[in-house]
Amino acid sequence: MTPITIFHNPACGTSRNVLALIRHSGVEPKVVEYLKHPPSRDELVQLLAAMRMPVRELLRRKGTPHDELGLDASHWTDDQLLDFIVQHPTLMNRPIVVTPLGTRLCRPSETVLDLLPGPLPGPFSKEDGEPVIDAEGRRVVR
Repeated sequence: MTPITIFHNPACGTSRNVLALIRHSGVEPKVVEYLKHPPSRDELVQLLAAMRMPVRELLRRKGTPHDELGLDASHWTDDQLLDFIVQHPTLMNRPIVVTPLGTRLCRPSETVLDLLPGPLPGPFSKEDGEPVIDAEGRRVVR
């Protein structure tokens, strides 16, 4: 069984779709509800390095204290931004998926397909009915 970890928020539709796609692939991932069990600062640094992503790209605005904290200001250093994420886990965009094939912020949800062992059994549709995998297990391209 392939080890997969998802940093998940069950209230997020994208996160739920990614989790469902992982399970559709036949793998039961380790699910980390990061609002209940936030990653440590060191884990955040490791995740960002694995994704080759700057801290600012991990910041989420909607439903967070991003704007009231003024996190768009250029004077905030990466270290300070990491501290904000540790203090306010809602600032971390999601879902982040870690697999042997890589680590990615999976927005849109289909991004997770690049990290899953294939072929996938088909078909699969998102919660809203949008098809993602066809009957032959191939990614639906729009």
